[in-house]
Amino acid sequence: MDCTALKTAMAEQGYVASDDLAMAVHLALALGRPLLLEGAAGVGKTEIARVLASVQDTKLIRLQCYEGLDASQSIYEWNYQKQLLSIRAAAEGGTAKEVEARIFSEDFLLERPLLAAIRQDKAPVLLVDEIDRADEEFEAYLLEILSDFQITIPELGTIPAKSRPIVILTANGTRDLSDALRRRCLYAHVGYPDRHTELSILKARCPDVEAHLANQIIGFVQSLRKEQLEKTPGIAEMLDFAAALMGLGVNDLTHDPVILQATMATLLKTESDRFNITTEITQRIAGKAA
Repeated sequence: MDCTALKTAMAEQGYVASDDLAMAVHLALALGRPLLLEGAAGVGKTEIARVLASVQDTKLIRLQCYEGLDASQSIYEWNYQKQLLSIRAAAEGGTAKEVEARIFSEDFLLERPLLAAIRQDKAPVLLVDEIDRADEEFEAYLLEILSDFQITIPELGTIPAKSRPIVILTANGTRDLSDALRRRCLYAHVGYPDRHTELSILKARCPDVEAHLANQIIGFVQSLRKEQLEKTPGIAEMLDFAAALMGLGVNDLTHDPVILQATMATLLKTESDRFNITTEITQRIAGKAA
């Protein structure tokens, strides 16, 4: 699948990708390299992995990163309760080695996302989401897996990948990522879409939206993003805003200031932003939106 065909296939799944982003995804697929997507929260980085899994007709395996993430939560761990029951059941017979061989076998292994990703018969999409939220120690461990696509379990040995997963990593800029991680990945920055692209996204996801209202929605949201906000509304919030307006029967943003202000619940997600973006401000933005 060439870059143009990939971009078209993603659009059919409701994701309107820029030329640069589509090329980055295409190269990652062609070269078998991880793709690091960096950008603000809410610009659609995670959605790329979901759409790519649909386009490739394969499984999506997601590892959500957070501070303190370790191997037992991301790679594998042993089912200790089941092991204990087995040990108790074998207490009256069997040597220590026989018991050990039994309890450290596949029957007692709990797969976590990274191990599951390399054991699929068909290459899945492995989403390592918000890698910058994980500790640097975990990032270093991840490098080994991304380099060799194999995992060593002391009790079982080295498990190579059955198929090489398509790896998508996302980062929101919580902390700087290491040069070593960046060297192993292709890179694309995902920003807020321009007016034309975001309008295309809205029409793809909400095909029943009237043209006039669609233009107002995009103009309003893109102007709102220029205000001093704690949490800038992303694409998902824009779509929620559109759905709310359509559900309330609104066909023009300037008709009812009360309803418009009420729908800010879909766009503004902190108390400070709700307090600072007053009815006067929303009316000013709505008046210029079209």
